[in-house]
Amino acid sequence: MLGQALRSLLFYAVFYLQTVVLAIVVGISTIWGRTAFGWALALYWIHSHILALRLIAGIRTDVEGMENIPDGPCIIASKHMSDWDIFALLPGARRPAFIAKKELMDIPFFGQAAMAFDTIRVDRSRGGDAIPLMLADARRSLANGARIIIFPEGTRKAPLDPYDYRYGVVRLYEGLNIPVVPVALNSGLFWGRNSLLLWPGTARARFLPAIPPGLPVEEFRARLIGAIEGETNRLILEAYDEGLTRPISPELRDRLDKLKQGIAPGPATTTTS
Repeated sequence: MLGQALRSLLFYAVFYLQTVVLAIVVGISTIWGRTAFGWALALYWIHSHILALRLIAGIRTDVEGMENIPDGPCIIASKHMSDWDIFALLPGARRPAFIAKKELMDIPFFGQAAMAFDTIRVDRSRGGDAIPLMLADARRSLANGARIIIFPEGTRKAPLDPYDYRYGVVRLYEGLNIPVVPVALNSGLFWGRNSLLLWPGTARARFLPAIPPGLPVEEFRARLIGAIEGETNRLILEAYDEGLTRPISPELRDRLDKLKQGIAPGPATTTTS
């Protein structure tokens, strides 16, 4: 435990120092707009931290299914458990445009860097106007050749927590009429959302076959949830069967045992719009 705590501390020192320095550099470079230099720095940020995770914390990275990403415009809709998820998603998007809370854009340098990469702001304070404004930003990003990345639950979730898919992704699907690529992952088993400790193992992400445009919205939503949750549960069970080095709480062990019996987590009691 102590050894892993020290390795985790060392990784976080590398991660935050590099992130701050690169955000400042990219933020300054936005004077010239989105450039090949800025994207090269973003790729360096991704791959250097994937290497640091493996060498320092013992977390390997495995990403499959990128052949399922269409050549043209699309929405990439992913489960979200960890900061690792960004490392897994960005390279496949090629020109990514994340859906993000407007508050993140107010962070000095980070906000400028994010906006340089076509980030689509969601301003919840605008109430009913938030979705039309998000769609307008999304159309501009698509016109620039971007692929949209969204975490449909809006926040990181612990492994096997009840799911809560918001309707933002449905509005994007309905309003943009482009394919949606579901992404399943198990990263929260190794880099938890509220845990300072990182645990060795293989974090996996899987891009799944695209859902075509034009489906009735509730059919689309059911297919999206079924694809992401079903494959995420399989990835979690595979990691569990391979053996986890992390401590497993009684609650998580109970959910894992139920999943092995075919009882998957259901939706949260209330779903956020």
